[in-house]
Amino acid sequence: MKNFKLTIEYDGTAYHGWQIQKKARTIQQEIQQALELMTRQKIVLNGSGRTDAGVHAMAQTANFKCTTDLSAHVFQKGLNSLLDDDIVILDCQEVPENFHARFDAKAKTYKYRILNRDLPSAIDRNYVWFIRSPLNIENMNQAAKHIIGTHDFKSFEGTGSPRIHTIRSITKAEFTIQDNGFLSFHIQGNGFLRYMVRNIVGTLADAGLEKISPDEFRQVLLSKNRNNAGITAPAQGLFLMCVDYES
Repeated sequence: MKNFKLTIEYDGTAYHGWQIQKKARTIQQEIQQALELMTRQKIVLNGSGRTDAGVHAMAQTANFKCTTDLSAHVFQKGLNSLLDDDIVILDCQEVPENFHARFDAKAKTYKYRILNRDLPSAIDRNYVWFIRSPLNIENMNQAAKHIIGTHDFKSFEGTGSPRIHTIRSITKAEFTIQDNGFLSFHIQGNGFLRYMVRNIVGTLADAGLEKISPDEFRQVLLSKNRNNAGITAPAQGLFLMCVDYES
């Protein structure tokens, strides 16, 4: 029995998220079916976590076990030949038998992209949240500082979130300005609740639009009440950038 770790890049536009669902096309399902075709075995593909419908990944990780003589390189090459062009296996390596992509993950980094200008983008329409009204980036970054550290993020939890508790630790939360009206929000933490990043971004956008102050954003966090937070930011702006396995 061998254990393999995959690093996966995908465009989530055409998929109903990572996790296998009935009557819906998902990333996990596509890769798992390709693996079963290669190995002629029933395969369980463990992802580092779920991404929602329309969310993208630059470096999602997953692992699977099987009895095989195939090498990691052959799996990578074979999977890329079987999968559609919007899913690419960036790396495949054999790992210790006890490695688990989800349970061994120490931190994840997400990026959320916003386009803030008068005109939308035809090319990037599936990869940004378009906001026409000017955003106060300083307000957004001042508000974002309040989520750094260990907090109860119940205010930013989506319904149906699979969790034992709502406490998470965030080590980075910051907007940076790119060219031509593009903004990037980077957030890193030890774990995330369902819709947590998108709900945080939606509420930070309220701070950027000066609907709430940075201190009022802090009060939303402390309230532990989802009804006090802003909208859920659209899925297409969110990217899972990397999963870290070292402390």
